[in-house]
Amino acid sequence: MAMVVEANVHQLVPYDVSMKSESHKRRRDSSADQYANCEEDKADAMIRAKDIQANLAPEFPSIIKHMVPSNVTGGFCLNLGRKFCDAHLQEEDTTIFLEGEGGKSYPTKYLARKSGLSGGWRCFAIDHNLKGGDIVVFHLVNPTTFKVYIARVNGSQNENGALGLLKLEACVKPMNCKNLSKGGEEMKNQVLKPLLLDNPEENSEKNMVIHVTDLGTRSVHSENESEDLGFEITDGIRLSETVVDFKEVKSFNDFDILVNGLVINCELSKRLQIKYYELCCSQKSFLHEHLLDGLNCKLVAGMLAETINIADAIRASKLTTSQNDFATWENTLKSFQGLGMNVGFLLARLGRLVTLSDKSKRVKVATLERVNAEMERRSLEAKLLEVKETMNRLDFEIETLEMNSENLGRVFEKMATAHW
Repeated sequence: MAMVVEANVHQLVPYDVSMKSESHKRRRDSSADQYANCEEDKADAMIRAKDIQANLAPEFPSIIKHMVPSNVTGGFCLNLGRKFCDAHLQEEDTTIFLEGEGGKSYPTKYLARKSGLSGGWRCFAIDHNLKGGDIVVFHLVNPTTFKVYIARVNGSQNENGALGLLKLEACVKPMNCKNLSKGGEEMKNQVLKPLLLDNPEENSEKNMVIHVTDLGTRSVHSENESEDLGFEITDGIRLSETVVDFKEVKSFNDFDILVNGLVINCELSKRLQIKYYELCCSQKSFLHEHLLDGLNCKLVAGMLAETINIADAIRASKLTTSQNDFATWENTLKSFQGLGMNVGFLLARLGRLVTLSDKSKRVKVATLERVNAEMERRSLEAKLLEVKETMNRLDFEIETLEMNSENLGRVFEKMATAHW
């Protein structure tokens, strides 16, 4: 019986070794396949990230960052690179906002010495489910705000949609600046070609077609999606459904800033929007209503912001405000007026303030001149008194000499004729 057991053992041992060898080989092959797939996914994510970056507005700098474990777990810190930070970010610690694809803004702590983001980055990374290997594109749209686009290793559907919107912006923007301001028949029932996204399956699922059905209006139709996009184009700029007369604006909630058929409220902060609304209410009209057609939306937004700043500066000005400041404000407003901005009321107020300032300064100048004249008068009076004293002294001396002149003559003659 012992021999049987020994024989069985000898029979089983070669079998076990063979099974282990096959198992190890399968695991090695599986690991190699997984590694190859992982590297392929990373390369694909980088291609998509570069495609996203290529569709961003070139006037604003951007940078691509590859997420490593220290960025998205544990320490949650992100180094943006010394070269990029020195060229585009502030030299001191400050707050930088990260705006995700959903539009929510996350405040983060920028550490200038470390060229990276610290506090606040953890919340952003967790909320956006960032993983090691994901590729993140940071687009610096203003000195303290990044718009953030994510190219995930697994190629998520949302990312493809974000890239599609970027491509849509490139297609639609030229039409916005020119065709929308014409209001002709060419805008009606115009159809844009479907956007081909990076994922072929998504193209077949969505079959997206964009129709411009009327001036200032567009609708999006999809076989599998009927969501109302609220007439969004990109970055919050949207087409206007109607042209609104200012008389119809009853409150700030009804107030939209229209330029070439586009609502550009998003280009101004809420504070600036409220201040511009108040300026328009004071004149009972949109100040930009008669701007030249075809002006760039960002240029118009900049003009509105500068107009608001000058209006605030005028109201805060003092008699001590320098003439150079007044001249700068006047020249800027006149240039805006030449483009069609209704800033005549600001120029009129500025002109009156300059006149009053000139009068105030003239009073000060005249007062100073009078003080100088008074000092000179006193100096002359002191000199006159000195001259009078000199004259009185000389008069007394002359009078004394005249009284003794006859006596002096006789003494002189007697001495001259005296014997030796």
